[in-house]
Amino acid sequence: MALKDQIQQDTKDALRSGDKDRLSVLRMALAAIKQREVDERADMADPEITAIIEKMVKQRRESVAQYEAGGRQDLADKEAAEIEILRTYLPEPMTDAELEDLVAELVAETGAASVKDMGRVMGLLKQRAQGRVDMGAASARVRAALGA
Repeated sequence: MALKDQIQQDTKDALRSGDKDRLSVLRMALAAIKQREVDERADMADPEITAIIEKMVKQRRESVAQYEAGGRQDLADKEAAEIEILRTYLPEPMTDAELEDLVAELVAETGAASVKDMGRVMGLLKQRAQGRVDMGAASARVRAALGA
């Protein structure tokens, strides 16, 4: 089943079961997907939907940090719960060992020798690991692998 169809079906299920929190998050995700489809005048495929959901998760992580810094743990907990709901639609995260192996493979594949080549490695990494790894952490791994 396509990712968008799965989200739509889960939205219906949440509505039927009365799970208001889940329903709210899924409606937000569908709205973001539909907005992007209208903007680009094209249906979104699974990789694009994964990128949209990844962006939503990143926004919520930043919100959690800001809420915790501001002493609003109630709002931080709400955002964290939204992250958990959204993460069910992302691929299984890579382990540290898998990330290390992939970074080493991409460095060898591109012939990267210094930090100047980091863009090429990160471009390939984003293609191959989209939705499975935090790109901030991946960037640090690539930088370390290139000796910076």
